[in-house]
Amino acid sequence: MKVVLASYGGRGDVEPGVVVARELLRRGHDVCMAVPPNLVGFVEAAGLAAVACGLDSQASLDAQRKYWTCYSRTPWKIKELNRMARENKEFATQCWAEMTPTLTSVAGGADLLLTGLIFEQPAANVAEYHDIPLATLHFFPVRPNGQLLPLLPSPLTRAAMTANDWLVWRGTKNNEDAQRRELGLPRATNPAPRRIAERGSLEIQAYDEVCFPGLAAEWAKWDGRRPFVGALAMESPTDADDEVASWIAAGSPPVCFGFGSVPLGSPADTIAMIGAACAQLGKRALVCSGGTDFSEVPHFEHVKVVGQVSYAAIFPACCAVVHHGGAGTLAAGLRAGVPQLILWTLPDQPFFAAQLKRLKVGAGRRFSATTEKSLVADLRRILAPQYLARARGIATQMSKPAESAAAAAALVENFAR
Repeated sequence: MKVVLASYGGRGDVEPGVVVARELLRRGHDVCMAVPPNLVGFVEAAGLAAVACGLDSQASLDAQRKYWTCYSRTPWKIKELNRMARENKEFATQCWAEMTPTLTSVAGGADLLLTGLIFEQPAANVAEYHDIPLATLHFFPVRPNGQLLPLLPSPLTRAAMTANDWLVWRGTKNNEDAQRRELGLPRATNPAPRRIAERGSLEIQAYDEVCFPGLAAEWAKWDGRRPFVGALAMESPTDADDEVASWIAAGSPPVCFGFGSVPLGSPADTIAMIGAACAQLGKRALVCSGGTDFSEVPHFEHVKVVGQVSYAAIFPACCAVVHHGGAGTLAAGLRAGVPQLILWTLPDQPFFAAQLKRLKVGAGRRFSATTEKSLVADLRRILAPQYLARARGIATQMSKPAESAAAAAALVENFAR
């Protein structure tokens, strides 16, 4: 069986597809991934065939961080926000246009096209053009539901999400119309999520059901087409793991900080804030650099800055995890049974923070609104014994990575057949 997987975004967005692709390859299938140029090496290092599709995603991630930071801090700067919005839209238009010929070519003769959430629409149109089954891989409950916003009534949440689907479609309609003309398809008359569902596509939910209580029951009407498999993570060891584990063992359990592949705007200020806050609490800090350059930051004896580490190996030895709110990092923290604090930047991340609060295993705050004082208060809150006890309880309900990968691959196999 030939399977093509299209994934776009940062490493955390692409990694779930890599996990499924490797399991399908292990089962003897012909697998190829279409990813942004800057992540081709990452995919090939995982033992998979990869083609560059679209534009370099790192520039887009940085631009989005700047836009949402400006939007949250200085919403009155209309001209600046409009300029950044235009630039983001122009990037999306060019990326969409460059994706189409590559994805159309690589998906020719495939038995199934599996797409991630970002740039799901162009992949859906290519699958329609080739008349092949489409499967989607969601690390977030993006389809309309009543569980995403715990503080709002369910009908209102569903209505808001449905309206958002329509607004996104209207905002990208010119790009989609151009692609469908190029492919010889009729103009779309409704949003892509609705068309994907009407085609009977498989929509894999690559996160744990426990994270969104009640969602599985609400989606039971889809008759198994929105199955939950749990978070998909590679859990690959890194060269730094042993050295970091030794540093942790030499003192008290640290607070681990990680901000994903989106670079921080002020690394030095962030380290200074972390160092001061942890000093007040009598805690050590482990900072995982991710996409941020921490080479020129102040040095603190109780703060250790490292590159990438295996979250599966390191998180269980920490007393808490502070991160950006990415789905993979959230799942790693829940599997490790440690309290979490989300300092979010992008618009999907506060929803995960809300679920942590709902589960009573963590808290959240906008990163741009975080200060030394607020960080101390938030850490003091989640380091309370009851948060640790609940986090350990949730950990027992989480899926195992190997089981999640096997479940997702089996679903893809069965659906393609």
